[in-house]
Amino acid sequence: MKKPYPSSEPGLISENDETDDGDASASPERQCAVTRERLPKEAMIRFVLSPDNIVTPDVADRLPGRGVWVGAERRHVDTAAAKGAFARGFKSAVTVPEGLSDLTERLLVKRCVELLGLARKAGLAIQGHDQVRDALRGKEPAFLLEASDGAEDGRNKVYFLAKAIYSDVKVAGALSSQELGMAFGRDRVIHGLVRRGAIAKNWEVAYRRLTGFRAAPELDWFPEPDR
Repeated sequence: MKKPYPSSEPGLISENDETDDGDASASPERQCAVTRERLPKEAMIRFVLSPDNIVTPDVADRLPGRGVWVGAERRHVDTAAAKGAFARGFKSAVTVPEGLSDLTERLLVKRCVELLGLARKAGLAIQGHDQVRDALRGKEPAFLLEASDGAEDGRNKVYFLAKAIYSDVKVAGALSSQELGMAFGRDRVIHGLVRRGAIAKNWEVAYRRLTGFRAAPELDWFPEPDR
């Protein structure tokens, strides 16, 4: 389930395309400033400079200014910070904040929570064990949401019900019950569901990026041959 992004064919991107000139949507691919590997933007994190030349994660790909792209994994961001990749990419002296990968993780969590909140307000995300079980008997969901600190028995019941109905069941388990609760306006949420749609697609991008910075426990909960 983690990082199902194929590399592009060679020759599609210039050697300097680990950066952009402020239009993050101009090309569907970028080159990692650390590994030089060409990847879809969804598998990367864009960084920009603040007015004070501080390297800043742009987890929604919206901030103005020149961007430097790094593979969406903690080790790559740590390497970029330690080896001067940002200064080379921006072609200027920059300040890399301490704990940049931790900051990136926090911002990705915030984006995941905000997108789930939007889905909830649009009627595209629900929470609660019984509500999720009922919803599974309707349309196929984009994702099941299971809190990382939830009980095994409860999540297994939801998951195996979904598997009995649908052939491909995606589960997201990297968010805690408190983090899921913030999305739904509650103290804690253990079980949730995101319906298919544009918000779910954006949420999946943010979630896939997040699993480069924290463990995706669903890979151990429900191991499958194609993961």
